[in-house]
Amino acid sequence: MPTDIIKVLVPAITAFSVGIGITPLVTHYLYRFRVWKIRGGKQTLDGAEATEFNRLHGSLETHTPRMGGIIIWASVLITIVSIGIIAKLVPSAATIKLDFLSRDQTWIPLVTLVIGAGVGFVSDLLDVRWSGQGMRLRTRLPIILVLATVLGWWFWAKLEVISVGIPFGDPVYIGWLIIPLFVAISLSLYASGVIDGIDGLSGGVFASIFASYAIIAFVQAQINLAAFCAAIVGGILAFLWYNIPPARFYMTETGTMALTLTIAVIAFTTDQLGDGVGIAVLPVIGFLLVATVSSNILQIFWKKVYGRKLLRIAPLHHHFEALGWPSHKVTMRYWVLSVMFAFAGVIIAFSGS
Repeated sequence: MPTDIIKVLVPAITAFSVGIGITPLVTHYLYRFRVWKIRGGKQTLDGAEATEFNRLHGSLETHTPRMGGIIIWASVLITIVSIGIIAKLVPSAATIKLDFLSRDQTWIPLVTLVIGAGVGFVSDLLDVRWSGQGMRLRTRLPIILVLATVLGWWFWAKLEVISVGIPFGDPVYIGWLIIPLFVAISLSLYASGVIDGIDGLSGGVFASIFASYAIIAFVQAQINLAAFCAAIVGGILAFLWYNIPPARFYMTETGTMALTLTIAVIAFTTDQLGDGVGIAVLPVIGFLLVATVSSNILQIFWKKVYGRKLLRIAPLHHHFEALGWPSHKVTMRYWVLSVMFAFAGVIIAFSGS
């Protein structure tokens, strides 16, 4: 047990240290090459000007760099590669034990993280260089659909995941329906990436989610997966160190796409494969992500059915800003809630599996 704890803590501390170390260099290039939006402001889904958002944040988008998510995934990759190299060059019981890259637990989430980061990076690049609008949604969605379908098929066909754990009950057999379930959850999580809208908000929420799954995986004896989640937490905290208001940079697509898609993989890996309820507790652990997506859906529904907006602005965190809450107050209260929901989800996972 003590060695397992060390195996989880070392990647977290290493990723945090690497993230803190590389941030000045990354920041230098982000500002040097003016990696911010060509045109500030956004439009609503029906093509109209998002007046409330543009009033709150429009001017900030043209001088605050994007692509801050590089700090997160780069620190995780450097940590994984560094520990792996040390284990190979200086093989010993201790160094080999620390190597957490394994085919059965961490390869799939790592590949998902890298692909999400890469696609998001391209979208961000388009946002700051050519189109000024990023990669169009009609382009991003097919990529996510293909990736999620392949991963869902892999869980079903290769890893033989055919059921979903239910808290305080027996697992429910769904067979091949695990594939569309994975796709639906991946799309929903990706849609929640819009929570990256206020300085520091998304970093605190994502850190709580990955920390929760690190604990769940650890209790399930999936130590390599727990170490991987801990490394991501370390990378996010390094990002958050510089993203606390006023933000030095925004996370944007290269961070949110990587993290949201990876959450789906980790939730499934901590379900049947870990004899747990990783999928069922996701709406609890990630409740603020659910609230973010739901607020967008409700806003659209309200405008279509009743001809008026339900919220001053969607998603929900911007609604609170529009009501007059300072952005730092929204961020801090979201952090408090994210810890509370994450704690509740972990308790359910332990007592209900």
